[in-house]
Amino acid sequence: MLDYAIFAITFVVFLIAAVLYLYPKSNKITTIPGLEPSDPKDGNLGDVGRAGALHEFLLKLHAEYGDIASFWWGQQLVVSLGAPELWKQHERIFDRPPLLFKGFEPLIGAMSIQYANHVDGMTRRKLYDPSFGHEAMKHYYSIFQELGQEMAKKWETMEGDQHIPLHAHMIALAMKAITRSSFGDSFKDEKECVQFGRNDDICWNDMEERVKGSYPTEGSPREKKFQEALGKLHTTIRRVVKYRRENPPPPQEQLFIDVLIEGDLPEEQVLCDAMTFMVGGFHTSGNLLTWALYFIATHEEVEEKLYQELSDVLGKKGEVTPDNISQLVYLRQVLDESLRCAVITPWGARYMDLDAEIGGHIVPAKTPVIHAFGVVLQDERIWPEPNNLEFESATGFYSLINLAHSSPIFPPPPGYRFSYIETSVFLSILCRQFKLHLVDGQVVTPWHGCVTRPLEEIWITVTKRD
Repeated sequence: MLDYAIFAITFVVFLIAAVLYLYPKSNKITTIPGLEPSDPKDGNLGDVGRAGALHEFLLKLHAEYGDIASFWWGQQLVVSLGAPELWKQHERIFDRPPLLFKGFEPLIGAMSIQYANHVDGMTRRKLYDPSFGHEAMKHYYSIFQELGQEMAKKWETMEGDQHIPLHAHMIALAMKAITRSSFGDSFKDEKECVQFGRNDDICWNDMEERVKGSYPTEGSPREKKFQEALGKLHTTIRRVVKYRRENPPPPQEQLFIDVLIEGDLPEEQVLCDAMTFMVGGFHTSGNLLTWALYFIATHEEVEEKLYQELSDVLGKKGEVTPDNISQLVYLRQVLDESLRCAVITPWGARYMDLDAEIGGHIVPAKTPVIHAFGVVLQDERIWPEPNNLEFESATGFYSLINLAHSSPIFPPPPGYRFSYIETSVFLSILCRQFKLHLVDGQVVTPWHGCVTRPLEEIWITVTKRD
């Protein structure tokens, strides 16, 4: 009997010790309110999956716990900030937490700038950012103009009752913009662009499934399909690198790919960073174009006011230039409000090597801190009717998140200027030449994955303007 009692006590002690060891001790790490881990291994990742995406999870988290809240990403405590004044307390932070972006590694590679921190990350940014700076952008207007006119000619052949797949067309247009302006004329070939786009679709769709929590098993047909498409993307980029290395342009005509080549970087880093900027660039811009045109198509008064501004500033056939783009005030409001209402970029994240005080709480060193852009962009305290478009009073997506980006070592993403200019040029062409009409019977639903895209294709028709 005594032996049994000793065994029982020992077993209970073992269980208690196991539970204490396996479960993160969240309540002893920080005073920040938040969730306890739902699973000893996965933390709250299951809760994220059940919410649909991280954006939806963060909306619920902040609704329950307030502007600063915590949860568990596996065994790692994560803090989320859902108010601009809290972002301000977390400024001047450069490093990104690799853990939160680990899921993208199969696509962009382990040596991507996405995982480059400290001196390495800052050195890369210093090297790469001029390719998307003010002077560089002046050379891209003509490329965007050419591509926009190509799309307009295509739409002209589809005028009337023919249904146009808006999202597919805008993703293709944005892909051509980033490839032509950053990787050169190798992508002038339509066949090359189509093939690259198809392989990217396979990889991107697979990444979005992983965001939902569905991972391919090793050796499965799905994994083989992903790897085959990824290999073709890599082959294309390597071919472009080889061509540009053997045929270097004069200094004044250098593009982003030439900066990578001349940087004396490891070949794997060149490949990874090329993939990161290419894929990230056109998916963000392509979805911004999609949502902006969708909102324009569903708000006739906005469409007409935008057309009037474009006509007043540019005339019927004038082009957007570095000298007149600042005059397109309403166009900028339309883009800003499209970014806000569609929540194109739901969140970002940084971390510090030291403890930090935010909102009266201590955030332990190396804790990933999420800036919940999507939560703030739908906050009724800032936007009285967050789900309604307010083009007249759009504060602007970047003007708001710049509260957290006020330091020169923590600027907005280097491609934001690129995205605004290319989308401005494209909209200036399409919205002057066509009236847009949403095909009846559609239910347009956003899906907040890697970026926010329509869950299903958006179909429109167009009518040529006089």
